[in-house]
Amino acid sequence: MSILFILLMIVIGLAVVVGLWGVGIYNGLITARNAFKNAFAQIDVQLQRRFDLIPNLVETAKAYMSHERQTLEAVVAARSAAQSGLAAAKANPGDPAAMAQLAAAQGQLNAGLGRLLAIAEAYPDLKANQNMMQLTEELTSTENKVAFARQAYNDAVMAYNIKREVFPASLIAGAFNFTPAALLDIPADKAEVREAPKVQF
Repeated sequence: MSILFILLMIVIGLAVVVGLWGVGIYNGLITARNAFKNAFAQIDVQLQRRFDLIPNLVETAKAYMSHERQTLEAVVAARSAAQSGLAAAKANPGDPAAMAQLAAAQGQLNAGLGRLLAIAEAYPDLKANQNMMQLTEELTSTENKVAFARQAYNDAVMAYNIKREVFPASLIAGAFNFTPAALLDIPADKAEVREAPKVQF
C-alpha cells in the first residue's frame, strides 16, 4: 500500500465524518424548527377556541347591556383583528413581524374582554345568567390553556435559537438560512394584556 493511497483514505474518511457531522447538525436544526412550529399550532388551537367563544359571550351580554353597544362592538372588532394577527403568524410562525402583530392584536382583544367583563359586573341579571357563567368559565379556562401553550412555544423557540447560535451549528444555520425565531411576548407596559380577564360570578 502506498502512502498516497493511505492519505487518500484518510481524506475520504475525514470528509465522510465532516459530512455526517454537518447532516446531524442540519437535522437537529430542522427538528428544533419543527418543534416550535408544532408548539405554535397548539397556540392556534386554543386561540381559535377563544375566538369561537367570544360571539356567544357578546350575544349573551347584548341582551342585558343595551347601553354598552360601543364596548360590545369594540370586542367584536378586536376579535376580528386578533383573527387576522393569528392568520399572519400561522402562515409564518416565529417571524418577528408576524409575532409582534399577533401579540398586539391579542393585547387589544384581552383589553376589550377585560372591559366587557368589568362592565358586566354592574348587571346582576347578566351575572346570574347560566349561559354567561358557563361562557366566562370556559373563557377563563381557555385563557389558561393559551398561557401554557404560549410558554411551551417560547421554550421551543428558545431551544431552537440557542441551537442555531452555538458554534459550530451557527455555520450550518447561516449557510442554510435558519433565521432566528421570535418569541410570543406580551408587552410589559400593558397590564391588561398580561393578565387574563378575571371573572367572578
